[in-house]
Amino acid sequence: MNAKIDVTNVILYSDRLILRPWQYSDLDDFFEYASVDGVGEMAGWVHHKNKKESLHILTHFIKNKRELAIVYKENNKVIGSIGIKKYGLEDRLSEFFAYQGRELGYVLSKDYWNQGLMTEAVKTVIDYLFNDLNLDFILCGYFNYNLQSKRVCEKCGFVPYRSLVFTTNMGTKEEGVLTLLSNPNKDITYRFSYKSSLLIK
Repeated sequence: MNAKIDVTNVILYSDRLILRPWQYSDLDDFFEYASVDGVGEMAGWVHHKNKKESLHILTHFIKNKRELAIVYKENNKVIGSIGIKKYGLEDRLSEFFAYQGRELGYVLSKDYWNQGLMTEAVKTVIDYLFNDLNLDFILCGYFNYNLQSKRVCEKCGFVPYRSLVFTTNMGTKEEGVLTLLSNPNKDITYRFSYKSSLLIK
């Protein structure tokens, strides 16, 4: 089942990053990275054309209370985001009926790629979800062409769960993989509802 999430008062710290709720004062930083061709597309959405579009999405982030801004400590700049979103097919995936979980989605400014920053951010959120909120599992998906996101999942301990065709916010369909991470502090046993699950041996 999808756990209840509200990041309104959540502030998380890692060596190089601060993860906190979005603020309207983040608009310029948000537009700066979200307007770059190829950034949003890696996550399934078209890069922003103007600040009005960014403001609309930023307002959504603030209202839905499940998106964290990624702030780079060195310059106090917002360089990306992590969403702790609801996973789909909640009423069908019986393996999760007795457990509480969520799905992660993330994006990072192109200027900060290949520095291990997203892995650092995701690990920080995993620690919060497992150790502070006591969630049982976390899902995370990536498109097959997004090798960077695949590496983040691998470095954070996620294992392939299902091969899927994702429908993106761009209206396209992309082949990809949904990965799964279970809380290592708990004894969790899944009975997978799909015979095609990559975890069935």
